[in-house]
Amino acid sequence: MKRRILGGTGISVSEYALGAMMFGPWGNPDHDDSVRIIHTALDAGINFVDTADIYSAGESEVIVGKALKGGRRDGVVLATKFHNPMGEDPNTGGNSRRWIMRAVEDSLRRLGTDYIDLYQVHRPDPTTDIDETLSALSDLVRSGKVRAIGSSTFPADHIVEAQWTAERRGHIRFRTEQPPYSILARGIEANVLPAAQRYGMGVLTWGPLSAGWLSGRDVTAGTGRSALEQQKFDVTVPENARKLEAVAGLKKVAADAGLPLTHLATAFVRAHPAVTSVIIGPRTADQLTDLLAGADVTLDSATLDRIDAIVPPGTDLNPADNYYVPPALSDASQRRR
Repeated sequence: MKRRILGGTGISVSEYALGAMMFGPWGNPDHDDSVRIIHTALDAGINFVDTADIYSAGESEVIVGKALKGGRRDGVVLATKFHNPMGEDPNTGGNSRRWIMRAVEDSLRRLGTDYIDLYQVHRPDPTTDIDETLSALSDLVRSGKVRAIGSSTFPADHIVEAQWTAERRGHIRFRTEQPPYSILARGIEANVLPAAQRYGMGVLTWGPLSAGWLSGRDVTAGTGRSALEQQKFDVTVPENARKLEAVAGLKKVAADAGLPLTHLATAFVRAHPAVTSVIIGPRTADQLTDLLAGADVTLDSATLDRIDAIVPPGTDLNPADNYYVPPALSDASQRRR
């Protein structure tokens, strides 16, 4: 597994990061099987593991902690995230100092470690001044509980504001950004990735298979989804119809390149010069085996050009795939008198 340096921190990470969202009731509820999958990934050369407190209400962190016992922890760059509500009390979530100081202790306990290599803000919080958030995170770095800090799914203007605030206030700055990125969701190429490059940030992307659209299987036939989830796969929705058409074209590109669609999808994301590591989130051992087999695939210019012809650079075929809507759009009171 090839390595890259994470955002100028000097920390060496694998080009694949193992995403742990599927470990626990959200995906694979079998702890022992999930631990085996994690060990397989580590044995294959992945040294970067990413989770979050919200994944399966903390159970993902518990599983990761189990997998890293017995001497594994020192060889792993461990990342987790905070922000999403962890209880009914409105103060058990968000980006306030009050919550950060509790959330980090909860994550450390579940992970069974005394430090986190990369602690990330899972989403922006419009109710909390970024100065407040960075101040609290800087204290965690200086205390040794956290090695580096980052953001996740931040718009470009939020990334820039955080960098300026850190410089002006003397805070530790975000060294990484974790955005969604796939062939079908390329919106971050316009502003987010250039902003990250401008500030020397590492980028660890999630969703390279676009929630299964690029897995090679028919995701439109899925059942048991919530109404919101079903909306993302309903092909009567024009944006999803565009995705279905694009996937058909991408399957032809993959076949002509002699690749499974999953390998085309992950190699495309790795090819962008701003990307440090691609988060893969297998639920089963077979899924991990397939993704690992594509770790060394590179795409030539002709193949990348064909992908651009199907999904133009900077294009999100379905804007809902961005997974963050600013309050200025989602809250009617902010645009109406």
